[in-house]
Amino acid sequence: MARYKVDITGINTSELKVLTSKEMTDLFIAYQNGDKMAKEKLINGNLKLVLSILKSFNKGNYNMDDLFQVGVIGLIKAIDNFDLSYNLKLSTYAVPLILGEIKRYIRDNTSLRVSRSIKDLAYQIISFKEAYLSKYGEEASNALIASKLNIEEYKIAQALDSLKTPLSIYEPIYNDGGDTIYLMDQIADKKELNSDKDMLISLRKALNKIKKRERQILIERYIIGKTQMEIAQALDISQAQVSRIEKNAILSLKRLIK
Repeated sequence: MARYKVDITGINTSELKVLTSKEMTDLFIAYQNGDKMAKEKLINGNLKLVLSILKSFNKGNYNMDDLFQVGVIGLIKAIDNFDLSYNLKLSTYAVPLILGEIKRYIRDNTSLRVSRSIKDLAYQIISFKEAYLSKYGEEASNALIASKLNIEEYKIAQALDSLKTPLSIYEPIYNDGGDTIYLMDQIADKKELNSDKDMLISLRKALNKIKKRERQILIERYIIGKTQMEIAQALDISQAQVSRIEKNAILSLKRLIK
């Protein structure tokens, strides 16, 4: 489980205090009666809540120290506006505020700019899906979401994709103990693909211009995969002859393709 640990500079997260329910209630009463020290104790006693939320961001390219500070701002807002009369746990009220601050920070500081309207739509979709799941116990279909939010169905995926974190092309995607495969290794080079297509067209034209036997031997050797001996037996000639014809055919192709 150590890989899920969130490291924050200057804080020993394993020693952070966690308040009991009674301690929390007593401190809120004290804070709402003007005790400023009670607020500080409430903040320090709920820092682990912020850390637990940061775990879901720990695999991204984020500065955890920055996100922690932003998350604490959300926690402070929750403490300032929390009302004991609602009989809710602080965590229930605070989590959306902490998440909101963190996501807003990431949105405003990401290097890839996405239209605010698209991101707002994404949050509406997420909110609707969560409310629907909570009420009916099943996922809302895209058709239903589109109908309720009065949008085209294809915009759902487009909007939700806007919340995804951009990946570096140097992001490792596989390592079996040997050479690491990076994302950039899986991206096709369109220029190279076009070059390969041009080469294939030139090769096809050149094949049609060389002697029939030369073309036959090259096709059987490099497309069908026959050995020189197999070709020699089929044509009733020696392997040396096949080898010589093959070499001459390759030289002819090279001259024609240049």
